[in-house]
Amino acid sequence: MFGFFKSIKYDLRNAVKKDPAARNSLEVLILYPFIHAVINHRIAYFFYKKKMFFTARLISQLGRFFTGIEIHPGAKIGKGLFIDHGMGVVIGETAEIGDNVTLYHGVTLGGTGKDIGKRHPTIGNNVIIGCGAKVLGPIKVGDNAKIGGNAVVVKDVPANTTAVGVPAKIIYKKSAPIIEIKDYLGRKKDIYNDMVI
Repeated sequence: MFGFFKSIKYDLRNAVKKDPAARNSLEVLILYPFIHAVINHRIAYFFYKKKMFFTARLISQLGRFFTGIEIHPGAKIGKGLFIDHGMGVVIGETAEIGDNVTLYHGVTLGGTGKDIGKRHPTIGNNVIIGCGAKVLGPIKVGDNAKIGGNAVVVKDVPANTTAVGVPAKIIYKKSAPIIEIKDYLGRKKDIYNDMVI
């Protein structure tokens, strides 16, 4: 039980850090629907692990009714999940979410309807998923990845990359070519431009 309260405390602190509109942890606890959804999920997940599936689903459906955020009780969620303007977020049964993940409104971590068993995505640590994005199927999104708003992701997203578009395409950070210049004395200098894409 102590672990439950410790993780909620971490979630609250993380929300205050990530949301400039949040003034303090008490305000987040009372007024932010995402924290109610996360607390609700942690309770539902407890019953799900005990194979009390009806009770778990009842709790999760009550949470959905009051918050507009639907998290299946079987989903595995790490610490520090922050759902900004959470209305319409859907997280499927076999989804796994790492630590310090940020989801915006309208995000779906869903299935494609073609898979059996593990059928929802696995999201790494420190991932940001933009509003309206759909991440579908048993794919993996690596640590520190970003998914743009309204992207539809159906393939793995490597760590430290960005996925945008429909269907989503991966944008890698890479160095630009070396530019050779000479200084005022005629000596060669190599300048590396660190910009992207």
